[in-house]
Amino acid sequence: MVAVDLVVEWLILVLAFGSTVVGSYVGYQAYRGYRRHDSRTMRALSLGLFCLTAVAFLVAFVGSVLLRQGVLPLTFQQPLTLVTRGFQFLGVVLIAYSLHVRK
Repeated sequence: MVAVDLVVEWLILVLAFGSTVVGSYVGYQAYRGYRRHDSRTMRALSLGLFCLTAVAFLVAFVGSVLLRQGVLPLTFQQPLTLVTRGFQFLGVVLIAYSLHVRK
């Protein structure tokens, strides 16, 4: 049973890291679109995607690793969750803004 738990733990870490990498790539591609077209909506979309995927996952990933390894005490769990949710909310707001703003 311990081996299954270890595999699940590693799978969680790999998926979190992979989401961070893919989110960074998607945010970068949206940023390239903003630079190409110099569009305010594309800037908001790229920032929103980057906050929603790359930054939020990176904070959650690094925070969970630091908590699991005992580098940070468990009292930091809620603040890390709050920061993660804040970046996710900011990302969704920026994406919604990019969909509704008119040039």
